Amino acid sequence: MGKLSDISIRYVKGVGPKREKVFNKLGVCSIEDLLYYFPRRYEDRTKFIPISALEEGREQTIKARVLVSADRRSFRRRGFSITEALVEDATGRLSCVWFNQPYLKAYLRPGTEVILYGKIERYSGKLQMNAPEFEVVSGESEGSLNSGRIVPVYSLPQGLGQRSFRKMIRMALDKYLSQVIDFMPFDVKRNHKLLDLAQSILNIHFPENDGLQKDAYARLAFEEFLFFQLPLILRKQKRKEKAGIAHKVEGRLLNDFLAKLPFELTEGQKTVIAEIKADMAKPEAMQRLLQGDVGSGKTVVAAGACMIAIQGGFQAAIMAPTEILSRQHFEKINSQLSGLRSQRNKIKVGLLTSSGLRKQKDKMIRDIKEGKVDLVIGTHALLEENVQFKSLGLAVIDEQHKFGVGQRALLPAKGKNPDILIMTATPIPRTLAITLYGDLDVSVIRHLPPGRGRIKTLYFTREKQAQAYAIAKEQMAAGNQAYIVYPVIEESYALDIAGAEKMYEQFKKGEFRQFRLGLIHGRMKHDEQEAVMLKFKNKELDALVSTTVLEVGIDVPSATCMIVEHAERFGLSQLHQLRGRVGRGAIESFCVLVSGAVTETSRARMLAMASYSDGFRIAEEDLRIRGPGEYFGSRQHGLTGLRIANPLTQLQLLKSAREEAVNIVAQDPGLGSRQNVLLKEKLLQRFPEYEKVMVVG
Repeated sequence: MGKLSDISIRYVKGVGPKREKVFNKLGVCSIEDLLYYFPRRYEDRTKFIPISALEEGREQTIKARVLVSADRRSFRRRGFSITEALVEDATGRLSCVWFNQPYLKAYLRPGTEVILYGKIERYSGKLQMNAPEFEVVSGESEGSLNSGRIVPVYSLPQGLGQRSFRKMIRMALDKYLSQVIDFMPFDVKRNHKLLDLAQSILNIHFPENDGLQKDAYARLAFEEFLFFQLPLILRKQKRKEKAGIAHKVEGRLLNDFLAKLPFELTEGQKTVIAEIKADMAKPEAMQRLLQGDVGSGKTVVAAGACMIAIQGGFQAAIMAPTEILSRQHFEKINSQLSGLRSQRNKIKVGLLTSSGLRKQKDKMIRDIKEGKVDLVIGTHALLEENVQFKSLGLAVIDEQHKFGVGQRALLPAKGKNPDILIMTATPIPRTLAITLYGDLDVSVIRHLPPGRGRIKTLYFTREKQAQAYAIAKEQMAAGNQAYIVYPVIEESYALDIAGAEKMYEQFKKGEFRQFRLGLIHGRMKHDEQEAVMLKFKNKELDALVSTTVLEVGIDVPSATCMIVEHAERFGLSQLHQLRGRVGRGAIESFCVLVSGAVTETSRARMLAMASYSDGFRIAEEDLRIRGPGEYFGSRQHGLTGLRIANPLTQLQLLKSAREEAVNIVAQDPGLGSRQNVLLKEKLLQRFPEYEKVMVVG
């Protein structure tokens, strides 16, 4: 008898090779995958509503008898059929309608008792139930999967119906549930009063009652949180075991660098530098996450950390996600270091990106290897195999969520357990950050430096977009620059939104014909994007029509206006990131949201953006509204494994799982004991990428 993870989905009755491909696209390849394909919601069909008490607009369940059924053809649409049944109970009659399902007439014979579930709508003045799910009442009705119970509803592709999918799940449970092995250690289950795994899987799909459904949900969410936390705790443990670099944190180079800055550091920056100094003085590698709003001054803090490494004779590296951002860091830091010397020589800063002349690039790679470069700033080009450091003491990764998990591990691997500083401008509420980044210590810069221009955020409905354009024109006429941002490149008829390319062409001929416009989007080649951004930075363009490639962008102090079209299509944190592209100088700037938002939620989000400037407050609103999967970008943040757990709504459960992970690793660092061996096996089987993560130094 094989493991459920090894048994193909095709062996479930009703699947077969053709449907197997459909399931594979859902990520369902094995029996275990099927059992872990959880419902997205439930419908309580346990309560039958009398026909006379049905309410328009609600989904409700009735039990009735078929009086008459008939098929008819639509004259307006050829090949389109309508099946209609008139049903009654003791309180009244109701018409039920199905489209293009003529075979249903065979089931809906007069006199047949049925249970129907669907939305009640009004048609020609009368209530009717459109396309309801139904169940013929028979002697076996107690075993119904679709009525008279709490019924699961799944996210399914076109062509795969809820009824047939429930039947497949039921058959898989009947055949394989007895083979489910509970890998959770007994003590953990007892401490947290968790259901047995088989019982949880059964009740997450077909709950006997609300209480058991909630218990099953808690057990499976706890399991996911535990799997999410264990590699983080194990990785932190492994790093502690490896010898790091005890840096010389007090020295002339750092002091000279800070004294030479043309501005006073904020209290937040001073606090974070003190935290970094304390970390870098220890003989174990620093692992610190630095959070701060766009423009909060993270780069100067990172440069200070680099000075600590360099004054002790080590090299430092800063990796950014784009070439233009790398170049910006290089220019800014190079000017700040002008004239500074280490014990022997003037500080040498290098830039390494994918573009440029091969000869220059090869020379830079040689200089890095020979230790002639103290600080190298670059893109993912730093990760290339031929890039070797003489003595890498600090790796700084900017906007780390733009790099994959494997990529992030490659830069530190080029040194002997160097210190690592990760920076992000995506604010995450502190409690959540500590739990989600369990292997990192967290620092936060809350406030912006003085001298930054105020950003005024305005919200206009689609009908008033001309006012938004007027603000942009006024700013450009005064010699400033503007961004106009769209959520898509091409026009989308499905979403009824105009794309960047189409509007760029229209703007050139119409609204902004007197100004110089540029276009940038993600489908352009990298060097094309860089060229357009450079032209904008050099003030050769007045306005930039763009998609979200601006989210991690450059400092353009003269960019004082941003118009975000179809703003309801963006998350709040994404809007806040975009807003940070303006207000980089001392001039008052404008972020104008143009939205066709029709729902109360959408309007509330727009008003939240107009009301709050604090990124952390925005993050809390975004998490509350959108949930963590959308907010964090599951793939980048390792939340892909969270199919059912929600860090925002189940923070206490996440904390409990984290505490349990800490206890397990403290008692059994290798997860090799008898009670943990199944846990380790399941962890690595379900998330094979964790094997690499767990051994990264």
